[in-house]
Amino acid sequence: MFTTIEVIKRSMLGIAYGGIFTFIFLTIAMINNLNTNIPVIWKSMLASFILGIFFGVASFIFEHDNWSPLKKTIIHFSLSIACYFSIALFIGWIPLKVQPILISIIIFIVIYVIFWFSYTIYFKKLEASLNEDLSRRK
Repeated sequence: MFTTIEVIKRSMLGIAYGGIFTFIFLTIAMINNLNTNIPVIWKSMLASFILGIFFGVASFIFEHDNWSPLKKTIIHFSLSIACYFSIALFIGWIPLKVQPILISIIIFIVIYVIFWFSYTIYFKKLEASLNEDLSRRK
């Protein structure tokens, strides 16, 4: 389950996602003529990579067969929100003010729910496809 190769693969996939999100941010900044300096970009990119690695490796949570889907989701969500806000507040993506923090929490939850439903639908379709394939083979 937790082979070194699998951890490296998921970490690299997470870094790729972090790079994509950084590219999107930089594109938006460029379109809006936002000026920033290299250390800010570097810190943001590093934070994106760290978050990508976290989400890549945290996907192992959903492979615990002993846990219910609800338990897996609660643990993953709790770790995810703690990790994201620790980094986002430290890096300065979110100002240390009540309103920006509350708005960020709402946005985080909405994005998390969208990803959760998307993966749930995907795996339900995969399950149905596999069951259909097994039925045809009998």
